[in-house]
Amino acid sequence: MSNETNNTSSIISKIWSFCNTLRDDGVSYGDYLEQLTYLLFLKMADEYSKPPYSRKLPIPKNYNWESLTAKSGASLEGHYTTVLRELAKTQGILGQIFTKSQNKIQDPAKLYKLIDMINKEQWTVMGTDVKGKIYEGLLEKNAEDTKSGAGQYFTPRPLIKAMVACIQPQPMKTIADPACGTGGFFLAAYDFISDSQNFTLNREQKTFLKNKTFYGNEIVASARRLALMNMFLHNIGDIDAETFILPTDSLVADTGLRVDYILTNPPFGKKSSMTFTNEEGEQEKEDLTYNRQDFWATTSNKQLNFVQHIHTMLKTTGKAAVVVPDNVLFEGGAGETVRKKLLETTDLHTILRLPTGIFYAQGVKANVLFFDNKPAGKDPWTSEVWIYDYRTNIRHTLKKSPLKYDDLQEFIKCFNLVNRHKRREIWHAEKNPEGRWRKFTYDEIVSRDKTSLDITWLKDKSLADFDNLPDPDLLAADIIENLEAAVESFKQIMANINGK
Repeated sequence: MSNETNNTSSIISKIWSFCNTLRDDGVSYGDYLEQLTYLLFLKMADEYSKPPYSRKLPIPKNYNWESLTAKSGASLEGHYTTVLRELAKTQGILGQIFTKSQNKIQDPAKLYKLIDMINKEQWTVMGTDVKGKIYEGLLEKNAEDTKSGAGQYFTPRPLIKAMVACIQPQPMKTIADPACGTGGFFLAAYDFISDSQNFTLNREQKTFLKNKTFYGNEIVASARRLALMNMFLHNIGDIDAETFILPTDSLVADTGLRVDYILTNPPFGKKSSMTFTNEEGEQEKEDLTYNRQDFWATTSNKQLNFVQHIHTMLKTTGKAAVVVPDNVLFEGGAGETVRKKLLETTDLHTILRLPTGIFYAQGVKANVLFFDNKPAGKDPWTSEVWIYDYRTNIRHTLKKSPLKYDDLQEFIKCFNLVNRHKRREIWHAEKNPEGRWRKFTYDEIVSRDKTSLDITWLKDKSLADFDNLPDPDLLAADIIENLEAAVESFKQIMANINGK
């Protein structure tokens, strides 16, 4: 084992063990991750301000890394709180990372120890894969912490990698995620384009990849902070550059931005709503609809709004891969309008039906829509929709049987991006009725009730084969997941009835 590998393992081990030490003081993974983000950013900025980089950075001397390392005890705790408050007032990525920042480490001795641990390493010379591995590991742990709700900002990395493998983004093209969470899609696209087995990038292409490829939105400050730091550690963007992840609600308006690719998993939860205080001083919720001229339908259904927004954001040659819940495939009214328009104005060529048990949010039934935008025309652009059913008779759990990239290899092979028009069905009515890959023509789909894309053809074996039921713990996990999903649905119904 090389010294570098040993050193990497040692750093990861130190960071994890200190995380556990702080948990005893009631500091959650999310809190630890945020403190680590602030301190790492300041340490790396300090390294960039010294030779060989010698860069002038917009961090006031009173609030830089050395101002922290020079203090200890109560004066360190007080100064650290001041640093966080003052840096939140600055512009660009710096201000975005420190916005709404707070000190969550109340024990000055432990804060000193964390600063000392970070100070002992030279982070700028460390490989981006090493820094990325540390940070992504913490992000995943944070997502597992169900109480924090952080899982909703974390899409399973094997699924992201498979979506990128199907889209195959090219150099010198723009990529957007209008609800980017902690930045997983950006990182996977970056890894794909920077992989020497895929492309040999020249200097211009490398600069474009670093500074001009990615555009995102994330309205939750803590998630946006983690995304920006995640990008920064992977060498995307720059410490003194303008932020490319905006804090605005991407659905509010068409900004005019048009991109080549959109890879996204918009937030689950059907209704967009805003909270306000009524005349009695009580908190109330009101359904939020977006009246946009570029939308086909006005609705408070968040996912349908995201699908419409994504269509607007794509160049006429643009491609999208979007995670959507089942209701987008079958809901009537606005849902039917959006599906018909999507089939007409884009080539909606592929749907991947996902199994339950792969998301940190319980009981989520989701799919990936793959569509290519097209210029305006008389005839519908979609001629056939290929569906890969990776849900029926598939069982995954987050702990015992998590989704792996290898699980989606057959789908990626079937997707056949290079020769998409030479696809072959695996399903056959007589020879292979259990085949997971099947096509449906445009006419077959529009003749279905509500133009539903919620199509299944495989028999659910668990309903018929009592001799081969899953293990009791898997069954129990399924029951818990379904009950929790039902409880969440009832909570939403009650909130709507009470207007809160």
